[in-house]
Amino acid sequence: MMNRKYLAIALLLTFTVQSDWAQSLDARVMHGLMFAGQQIKRTALEIRDSTRFARSTMPDGSWKTSEASEWTSGFFPGALWYMHEYTSDPVFKSAAERWTAGITGQQFNSGTHDVGFMVFNSFGNGNRLFPSEPYKKVILQAAQTLATRFNPTIGCIKSWDNRKWDYPVIIDNMMNLELLFWAAENGGPSRLKEIAIKHAETTMNNHFRLDGSTYHVLGYDTTNGKVKVRNTHQGYADESVWARGQAWAIYGYTMTYRFTKDPRFLETAQRAADYFISHLPSDHVPYWDFLAPEIPNEPRDVSAAAIASSALFELSRYVEGNPLRVKYLGAAKKILGSLCSAPYLAEGTNSQAVLNHSVGNRPAQSEVDVSIIYADYYFIEAMLRCKSITEKK
Repeated sequence: MMNRKYLAIALLLTFTVQSDWAQSLDARVMHGLMFAGQQIKRTALEIRDSTRFARSTMPDGSWKTSEASEWTSGFFPGALWYMHEYTSDPVFKSAAERWTAGITGQQFNSGTHDVGFMVFNSFGNGNRLFPSEPYKKVILQAAQTLATRFNPTIGCIKSWDNRKWDYPVIIDNMMNLELLFWAAENGGPSRLKEIAIKHAETTMNNHFRLDGSTYHVLGYDTTNGKVKVRNTHQGYADESVWARGQAWAIYGYTMTYRFTKDPRFLETAQRAADYFISHLPSDHVPYWDFLAPEIPNEPRDVSAAAIASSALFELSRYVEGNPLRVKYLGAAKKILGSLCSAPYLAEGTNSQAVLNHSVGNRPAQSEVDVSIIYADYYFIEAMLRCKSITEKK
């Protein structure tokens, strides 16, 4: 049954991609943004309770929601802010304000490294569009809270508590550094930037293989800071390459270069991007793990595609030389073009989300081949970045 399902997706792609690519990317992005606006507004009307946050879809296409304390909570208010930025529709602004307010208490949540996802995607986007002292105060406090998880012996921010590793650090954690960088530049102490840089350096030195691929989880020895184990948690195997983790690496190091202008981080972003791009299937949307054993009968992960596309749009702005710019911009556009098309765009399906075919945790059989809110968030971000680049030409 599983093989037939993914074979059907592959066959549908063969026919739809050929016809869809006849349209210009600009037209598809405009359509994707219009559809995203419809779905995000619909989600706000369906959920209503601003203390509950869209996370992933159930079999009937409706949203399963989470509490503010879950790592995904910031993506829905972030998507609302993005849609207001694009449309200027006051309905999006009002909803964004309500769901952002629902995350306020997470500024003090020292039990997770994901306070960056929670607070910066919500309050950060809100403050970017409508600078606010109360919003800024929350962001600065969240950064201070995140910094409490830093261990100078290891040189990293601890990712998880109460897991099988003494001191686990996951590649995803690169994304939360943006909170620290921004805070250090906007009234917070300079040590926040120092912590972010040290974490990026340590991860750069220990998480990457020679071919530019990344490990998901590293376990550190707290007595001497040395790596004890290199594992996976959501990928296929310890030595495989979890697609979303690789996308986090591209995005995280591109963002780190934005704040530091350190060429080491730009080179690291490129290494991660080169691996990702060179291992994509023909429609440019990765399987959930690049080395999953049953490819092509494995589920795709549009969340990894959306994150990578958004990151590649930014990366293309920083690299030197037209060939590299063309390479990364072209890859970003190809990925985005596929996401704007069937079967990935949720248009015409029962999903209340924007994109179909995401994978949360395949080994745990959790959130496999569903819609997931962070895929929608980065998809919208990628479309806005694409539109911005197009308009500047």
